[in-house]
Amino acid sequence: MAVALQVSLYPLRQMDIIEPINSVIEIFKSHGLETHVGSMSTLVYGDDEKVFKALQEAYAKASEFGEFVMVATLSNACPLPLRFDIR
Repeated sequence: MAVALQVSLYPLRQMDIIEPINSVIEIFKSHGLETHVGSMSTLVYGDDEKVFKALQEAYAKASEFGEFVMVATLSNACPLPLRFDIR
């Protein structure tokens, strides 16, 4: 089943917030999931088993850096983003 995930990571009491956020984003990409990075959240699309496995791995990775808040919204009703081929 296809699923859409909107996920935001907020590192707490950490000097470097970029490394944990980038590490989490790379996990989704490494699972072959369609990943769209925004300024406040990342949208992830793919098979539900891959998305849930990647989300669990991302949570574990974020915890290696210290305290954080992760907000995740899942949907099986969101369409995939439109793709425009502009040349």
